[in-house]
Formats: sequence, C-alpha cells, structure tokens
Amino acid sequence: MPSLLRGRLLPLLAVVPLVLALAPAFAAPPPGGPDTLFPRLGDRSYDAVHYDVRLRYDPTTNRLRARTRLDASAPTRLTSFRLDLVGMRVTSVRVGGSRARWRRSGQHLVVTPRRPVQGRFSVAVAYRGVPRTYRDPDGSREGWVRTPDGAVALGEPVGTMTWIPSDNTPGDKATYRYRVTVPRGTTAVANGDLQGRRNHGRSTTWTWRARDPMATYLATVAIGRFTAHHSQVTSVTGRRIPVWTFADRKRDVPRSIRRALPRVLRFEERLFGPYPFTSTGLLVDDADVGYALETQTRPFFPYSVDEVTLVHEMAHQWYGDSVTVGDWHDLWLAEGFATYAEWLWEARKGGTTPAQQFDSLYARPASARLWSPAPTEFTDSRDLFGDPVYLRGAMTLQALRERIGDADFFAVLKAWARTYRHGTATTADLVAVAEEVSGQQLDQLFADWLELDGRPTGY
Repeated sequence: MPSLLRGRLLPLLAVVPLVLALAPAFAAPPPGGPDTLFPRLGDRSYDAVHYDVRLRYDPTTNRLRARTRLDASAPTRLTSFRLDLVGMRVTSVRVGGSRARWRRSGQHLVVTPRRPVQGRFSVAVAYRGVPRTYRDPDGSREGWVRTPDGAVALGEPVGTMTWIPSDNTPGDKATYRYRVTVPRGTTAVANGDLQGRRNHGRSTTWTWRARDPMATYLATVAIGRFTAHHSQVTSVTGRRIPVWTFADRKRDVPRSIRRALPRVLRFEERLFGPYPFTSTGLLVDDADVGYALETQTRPFFPYSVDEVTLVHEMAHQWYGDSVTVGDWHDLWLAEGFATYAEWLWEARKGGTTPAQQFDSLYARPASARLWSPAPTEFTDSRDLFGDPVYLRGAMTLQALRERIGDADFFAVLKAWARTYRHGTATTADLVAVAEEVSGQQLDQLFADWLELDGRPTGY
C-alpha cells in the first residue's frame, strides 16, 4: 500500500474481532500458531497449495456465481478444518469429490469431510450472491468493490474472504488459476499471466494463471471495460518479461507512466535483484477507495498513477509480495522497504537523499505520531497502516545503512530478497540476514527502532 495512506484505519468488522495475542518482539509466530493481529483468521492445521477460482459475474446486478477448489496439504490427520468466507451463500462443499458436511460460524466455513484427510487433499466450494464490501472508519473500502462498469477485488488485510473461501492469512501462500466469465465486451483482469480468452455465446471466459506463490491479500480480479496495453520489458538478467497494463477507459494510463514502468523495474532490479515474477503491468480502475495496492504482478491504482506511487508499489513486488510477512505485526518489512525505495528513487533523480529524509523526520517533536506506537508493537489494528510502520520502518533501514555502510547495506537488500524469494519471513529473519552479511551484532539497533515507544536516542 502506498505511503499516501499512512494512518488508514482498518475495518472494524463484527465478523473479525480485533483480538490481539501479541508475541515477543522479533519472534516468529509459534509453529502452527495464528497471526498475532488477526488470530481468528486462517487455519494453520493445513497448508494451501493452489486455488482454482471460477467466477461468473454479472456487472449489471453485481451478482457472482462461483466455485473455488483449494488443493492443500495436512501434516496430521484432520477430522475438520476451516476456510475463511463472509457473505455469499454456500450451495455445496466437496472434499476429494465427495460431499462434505459444513456449517457457517462467523467468518469461518467449517468443513467436516466424510473421511478424515491427511497429506494432499482438495476441497471444492460452490457459492453465489452479491459479494460484500467492507467500509473502513476513514471511508476507504476493501473486499469486493463495485465500480461504474463492474467491480474490483482488493484484499489487504482481510478482504479476500469476501469472494474466495481461503486460508486468509499472509503466512500461507499458494498458486492461483482464475477462470472468469463475463458478458462479451467486458474484460476480466487478474494476477499473473493471461492464458487466453474464449467467447461462447454472449459471454467471454478470461483465464489467468499466477504461477508463483501468493498471499491471499494480494489476490485480485477486476471486471469492467478497460483499455489494454501489451508490451515487454527486458530484465537486467536478459529475460523478457510480458507487460499487461489495463486501465478503465475513462482513466487511461499516460504514456509517460507506461514508459516509466520499465525504468522503475530495472532501477529496482539493480538494487534488489532480478524481478521475481513471470509478468508485470498496472491495473487502473475507477474505484473510489483512496489507495493503491501492491496486488501481485499487477499493482492496482485508483483513477490515476503517479511516478512515486509506481515506485512504491513496484518495490512491493520484491518486499511484501515475493518476500511476504509471516505475521501482520511485521508489516514494516513491506511498507518500510517500499517507502525507502521512494527515497532511493528521489535521490537518483537529484532530490532529497535518504539521509536527509531521515534527518528531517528525526527532527520531528517527541509528541509526533511517528514515534508511537513502535512499528512492531502496536496493539490497535488501526495502527497497521500508520506513520511508524511506513516512515519509521524506512528510518530503520537508513539507521542500518549508516551502521554497516553502503556496500553491506545494499548486499543485505539483495540477500533478503534472494533468501526468502517466494516465501514468508519475519523481523527476526531480517536481523539474522543483516548480521550474517555485515558481521555485526545488530539486535539492539533493530530493537531501538522497532520496539521502543518514543524517539530512539543517539542517532
């Protein structure tokens, strides 16, 4: 998510009680344990492997008929398990092809298979209805968001469960295939690579495939009337990467931004390492949400795209999308890194340097919102997208750079993206990488910037 939304409030959902079970600083969630910010979401008893999502959508009524099959793996014998799904009417559930019993409990779809499952298994859920939109206290929205000519699905942090029954926690990543059927003349966009489109009668089915693992909050589908731009960009490795950009016909992407995308991608490759996915591009839709989002391979922008936000959302493809936080309390690992990418881009263009950004922020009074709560220590979910996560997160990286020097710092950025490519990670993992690269003891520096309530001293 871009820095323009610092301080964004999360939805206060009756179906997702905001109960915290905070872990010790820099500790990974306990093995098999829940997310510390949203402990009632997700089910750690199994591992999601692949989602096959089939949608049939009518833009005129906003009604959806859907069937999602989840392929998963359970290390132990399960007599029942949960998926996260709110709204929608479930019409059938099958496990391994056999009908299963199920019940709704808050945001959970509790499934009891005919026979216990262990190892690889599949569950298929058929459902229909009008998907829900969550409205945050600040007026912004997530989940299934209606647009003038269709809809767009935005998932951070919990909105994906409005349209996909899923293990809706960032610690469980999977691959995806989408087959979206819409009226002919309407476009359906999703993550990953366009596999094809097929006309049948008055409908068109668009097929997209996300080959690389993806957290649920990064999944998206956008349906409407779009202008499409298809091209390629050459990676620093020589690989040719397809670019699919889709923009609402009333909000086309300026040519200057389309030309900036390859420059931004190569700039970030030189800093962070090779681009981690099979395709890239932009999604610009006429959605009244007030924020951009790093939806994997194809970042979403409402109405228009500016260069700085493009840099931010593209940086997330490495930090947040490929290397995904294992727990929401570590979100600074995504937002702090993406904000720091903005600082590096501005300096490259001859503007303010990261050191100057740091000094300007450090001069803020002790009463400033920047200093409390610390980036990993908040206890109110409304602080998930606050200034400390974005700005103090980026300041943490500048403090690290000044401690270990430029050579080791930029080696850490690449080592971080390489070591946890397509996986999940925690603050403790970053500390370990930074200490290994630099040969220095850095736990106190990270504790000062990420745990301490108030302005760190001595910097």
